[in-house]
Amino acid sequence: MNKTLRYRVFFCLLIPALWISCDDKPSNEEPMNETVTTLPPLTDEFLETAILYEANIRQYSPEGSFDAFTADIPKLKDLGVDVIWLMPVYPISSTKRKAYGNVMADDIEDPEERKKYLGSYYAVSDYTGINPEFGTLEDFRRLVQTAHDNGIYVILDWVANHTGWDHHWIAEHPEYYTKNEAGEVSEPLKDDGRTPEGWTDVADLNFDNPDLTPAMIAEMRYWIVEENIDGFRCDVAGFVPTDFWRKAIPELRKEKSIFMLAEADNPELLDDGLFDMAYGWANHHLMNDIAKGEQPAAQWWAHYNGQMEKWADDDYLMNFVENHDENSWNGTFLGRTGAHWESCLVLSYALPGMPLIYSGLEYDLNHSLKFFEKDSIPKAKGKIWPVLEQLAKVRKEVPALNGGVAAGAYEWVDTFHDPDLLAFRRFKDNSEVLYLANFGSETKNIPVKALGSFRDFKSGEIIEIQGEKSFKIPPASYLFLIKN
Repeated sequence: MNKTLRYRVFFCLLIPALWISCDDKPSNEEPMNETVTTLPPLTDEFLETAILYEANIRQYSPEGSFDAFTADIPKLKDLGVDVIWLMPVYPISSTKRKAYGNVMADDIEDPEERKKYLGSYYAVSDYTGINPEFGTLEDFRRLVQTAHDNGIYVILDWVANHTGWDHHWIAEHPEYYTKNEAGEVSEPLKDDGRTPEGWTDVADLNFDNPDLTPAMIAEMRYWIVEENIDGFRCDVAGFVPTDFWRKAIPELRKEKSIFMLAEADNPELLDDGLFDMAYGWANHHLMNDIAKGEQPAAQWWAHYNGQMEKWADDDYLMNFVENHDENSWNGTFLGRTGAHWESCLVLSYALPGMPLIYSGLEYDLNHSLKFFEKDSIPKAKGKIWPVLEQLAKVRKEVPALNGGVAAGAYEWVDTFHDPDLLAFRRFKDNSEVLYLANFGSETKNIPVKALGSFRDFKSGEIIEIQGEKSFKIPPASYLFLIKN
């Protein structure tokens, strides 16, 4: 056989083989990205100055797509964002899908009206799938890669406590679920084992079954190993047995350095290298109450001292003025804080911990986003964006504002029990900041002891303090002073 003939025979045999190979490939398999950016391992030092952004993909844009959010990721660098938390990206169950209140989508007779109700992000039908409402797996990968290309880590919202009613485990592994007195798979129940929590659109998982733990870990590992994500925000983490987290988190950390955020305020979840950060719920609620005039600002002194005793020295909390639950169910940040909005926003950056920006906050979002159907945030910069830009710059540059395991120290500034005043200092190494806020309706004086040259965060004015200086703070205003 001559050389030309041998090549013809080779290609005649090769082409059918390639055709068969392509036929054997699953039709829904997504192509991998040609290049994958992997960021350096997350470190405690990096997290000291980190800023977290919660992305509500459905409501972020009129399209409600991964691609629409991905296009704006470079803008988040202007706000100092280091970690993006994606609300659940998984398919949502159709069975028992919520519409509003106690009404289920199936209760709505008009099929066109029924289509409006997209269900709760937290009623997951497939832990390793992508919600087609947002796009494709390739779109998701492009989002992660774009974030990584911009030096931003990505964590996924994880729902370990329950699944949606369409999840394949209900048919394949009903033993993974809590059962009611009739032996049926149950919605989540209160501690008495009988009273429903009211989450009718989800089925409760039962970690008393030892087989559930490795199955759940395998689903979480998929996103780290196959999709290069950098950790998880874990929904109602305190409802899940701590023993599960003690097994799961070390296993996941074997794959890469990950960031773990617990939606809980249980100190035990931060013990022994489990979660990195918990929710600052108590701080958030008191901040709201002070801004609304329902609690005196002076209450902060005793409250925060109690918080410091509750948590270990190297524990830290997420500081937030808004998140998806607060916005949808408890009113907007601007509505809750009114004239005190800037004092509260700066407070969330001035405290030890890590500040959170929720989708739309940067654009002065002032309506409660619908939870079970399509809505959208504004996209015009207003009064909040420039404040967030300034806060990001200060947070990155001033060691006193370090908020992680080596946070800058926190010390109360004596306000002589004035009910309207909240004041403290933070310091680390040679840096120092002073936060002085008046939540009342009259101008107040705050005497401060310090030494050095300070810059006023708002005006840029340089203020000298040589021992003691009294500051006049107008009503519904604050001073945030950074030592030069």
